[in-house]
Amino acid sequence: MAAHAGVMKKATHPEDLARLFVEYANAGDADSMAQLYAEDAVLDFPAGNPTIGRDAIRAVLKQLVAARPQFTVEQPLPTLINGDIALTATVPADGTGGRTQVARRQPDGTWLRILDRPERATK
Repeated sequence: MAAHAGVMKKATHPEDLARLFVEYANAGDADSMAQLYAEDAVLDFPAGNPTIGRDAIRAVLKQLVAARPQFTVEQPLPTLINGDIALTATVPADGTGGRTQVARRQPDGTWLRILDRPERATK
């Protein structure tokens, strides 16, 4: 479902990615969620089962939003930036142990996720 009618907001700071993910997820917009990931990104979801590439991530996110979960913006931890790479994390509201992401600055100055571990791996 294209909740944003083709006008997708972009992350101008690495911290924007988590907020936009929640916004799109709550709107049921898996396509916009997937656009927050680089083409070669890796999403470790479900935990311990990496999903590789934006198209595969989109498929997983479509399944996720089909269940209509409600997400909340979580408290961000300080972002660590080294050149065009950023490490972001949030304090999980659901007690899963930690959410961490690595983002890469794009040529236009926006940021996309390249690695995403949304919950603690149990393996």
